[in-house]
Amino acid sequence: MRGKQAPKRPAPIDPKYQNPLIGKLINYLMIGGKKTTAQKIVYEALDAVEVKMKKPAMEIFDEAMKNISPLLEVKAKRVGGANYQVPMQVRAERRVQLAYRWLLTAARSRKGKPMAEKLAFEIMEAAQNQGDAVKKKMDVQRMAEANRAFAHFAK
Repeated sequence: MRGKQAPKRPAPIDPKYQNPLIGKLINYLMIGGKKTTAQKIVYEALDAVEVKMKKPAMEIFDEAMKNISPLLEVKAKRVGGANYQVPMQVRAERRVQLAYRWLLTAARSRKGKPMAEKLAFEIMEAAQNQGDAVKKKMDVQRMAEANRAFAHFAK
């Protein structure tokens, strides 16, 4: 690796909830630098979640993130000419990154509704431990459990 590693920058804080997690979600959702559009989508989704669930939106969002975030994942490791899927613990930053990626992928894969509605629906399902994002997390965890025999290859 050339040069030194770039310093960690603080996560952006969103204007409405003053929460870095929401600021990061807005940035992940943003396409083509259209931040105001992404903010509008996220805030509409959180307002819809709050109305439907009759609970504070941040509480539901935190629960959803906790349910989507993986604890284990598999990484390919080459040992003696063979590739093994080695289960590894997921670092905190990567856990959040994967959770956002899976949440947005699941929301985008739904058809026929505006993005705010799709995102709201996916957040509500994730808070109840259902939906495509939670299914993806379970698949990753199951894969890690199945390959537990190769855990000794992790360094």
